Amino acid sequence: MEPLVAACTNKFGDYQCNNAMGIWSKIKGKSSDFKSPNAVGQGIAKALPASPLVDKVSVAGPGFVNIILSNSWVEERIHNMLVDGVATWAPNVGVKRAVVDFSSPNIAKEMHVGHLRSTIIGDSISRMLEFCNVEVLRRNHVGDWGTQFGMLIEYLFEEYPQWDGSSEEHAVDKLQELYKASKKRFDEVPIFKEKAQQAVVLLQGGDERYRKAWQQICSVSRKEFDQVYKRLKVSLEEKGESFYNPYIPAVIQELDSKGLVAESEGAKVIHLEGQNIPLIVVKKDGGFNYASTDLAALWYRLNVEKAEWIVYVTDVGQSLHFEMFFTAARRVGWLPKGTRELPRTTHVGFGLVLGLDGKRFRTRSTEVVRLVDLLDEAKSRSKQGLIDRGRDDEWEADELEQAAEALGYGAVKYADLKNNRTTNYTFNFDQMLDVRGNTAVYLLYAHARICSIIRKSEKDIEELKRIGNVNLVHENERVLGLHLIRFPEIIEDALTDLLPSILCEYLYNLSEVFTKFYSTCKVVGSEEETSRLLLCEATAVIMRKCFSLLGITPLYRL
Repeated sequence: MEPLVAACTNKFGDYQCNNAMGIWSKIKGKSSDFKSPNAVGQGIAKALPASPLVDKVSVAGPGFVNIILSNSWVEERIHNMLVDGVATWAPNVGVKRAVVDFSSPNIAKEMHVGHLRSTIIGDSISRMLEFCNVEVLRRNHVGDWGTQFGMLIEYLFEEYPQWDGSSEEHAVDKLQELYKASKKRFDEVPIFKEKAQQAVVLLQGGDERYRKAWQQICSVSRKEFDQVYKRLKVSLEEKGESFYNPYIPAVIQELDSKGLVAESEGAKVIHLEGQNIPLIVVKKDGGFNYASTDLAALWYRLNVEKAEWIVYVTDVGQSLHFEMFFTAARRVGWLPKGTRELPRTTHVGFGLVLGLDGKRFRTRSTEVVRLVDLLDEAKSRSKQGLIDRGRDDEWEADELEQAAEALGYGAVKYADLKNNRTTNYTFNFDQMLDVRGNTAVYLLYAHARICSIIRKSEKDIEELKRIGNVNLVHENERVLGLHLIRFPEIIEDALTDLLPSILCEYLYNLSEVFTKFYSTCKVVGSEEETSRLLLCEATAVIMRKCFSLLGITPLYRL
């Protein structure tokens, strides 16, 4: 039976083991020395080996084993982290190399608010894995192949034969207009539709003229994407649909050779148990689709990139596709039957971004919200808030800009990440930029205040680390110390279910616990100044690591 141990906040202990009832249900009525759940709990408590980590063990009620940690162990753990660095607290997640597939916008279309969640959730998951010493291959699986390019290129050749996008400031805007126009013509003009389909064949066959046009379109979009990623401080390596296209025929052949592929109404499909519809791997016209590309990409990631864990970050609307695709991969023998065995795949689904009207977040003209516009407004509002507080008189212009970016972009990220990713959330600038409550702005101010306390002490914190010690004497010092050492457990929990919201909750609670400590324990000028300054520094270090894992830039003064 797996140990059921959890942190608790009752007066009996810091951690509690709740296995006794489960064990009792298995041995009840059988020959045993244990006559009740409490007796089982007593047995567990007696079996615990002596450890410097544990101060006291007690058993309550129906076998709850309560454990109080040793103050000296907690103090030493915090001090060692300050001396050796927070990296020493990184948990081992049992994976050496992972692929995180996230963001994935479509070429020739602008990034919009719908790409926001995939981008920042994927980035946060990547950062947490990297903190745990996992080699992460950050993959941008952009939509850069298929029928839409035949339409767009053929339309460009007919209407704008000299266009290359290089002379236009908003070239991607123009591309999006051209895409809509080409789609309209494709749907309404049979001759154009035929030409567009032939254009796809020429493109995929390597025709020089069509390949050059395709490369120009991709280049224009890539520049636009890179501007957004630069603002969000998100790093990705592009390996789009076109990259995996050469691998598809061999992958389909392997599936076919193992008896998985069947003919159905002219298409090639895989029938999956429990599904009403098959997984189409080759369309009626002989073309490939998302499933074909995803299977080829998975084969490549397993066999060439040697990934042990492949994580796909997309909206929950694609859950069925991934369920079927993973099932097919297990049937062909690429993945083990157990979902926790390696190599493994995980779909990280997320809900919609809603407007204040409760509907999908859109502009007044019902267009999807451009991501660059949203980020611009977040920064602009944050800058105005700083100006209203008089910071433009105190700071240099570049410092004001950097602070506005950190606050604005951080607020957008945190407002998204603090929610359980599987649910929808309402996008509200006023709420996310509030200096009170569970917001990035509040947390950034809290961190800046801690930095201010340390500065006002005029003590060399590095020297204090060398000569001083952490002493958890006051009740609220101990509560803060316990919260700090739980950081590695939180990272492990967040990665178990791939929920950055767990880390956000921990960060907010840390800020609240610190506030309670500071309001009851004088720091600067107290007899315990050295220990309490070290506690302040430890809190700031963990807060900064949380910010880093969420992709938020910390501020040291506000």
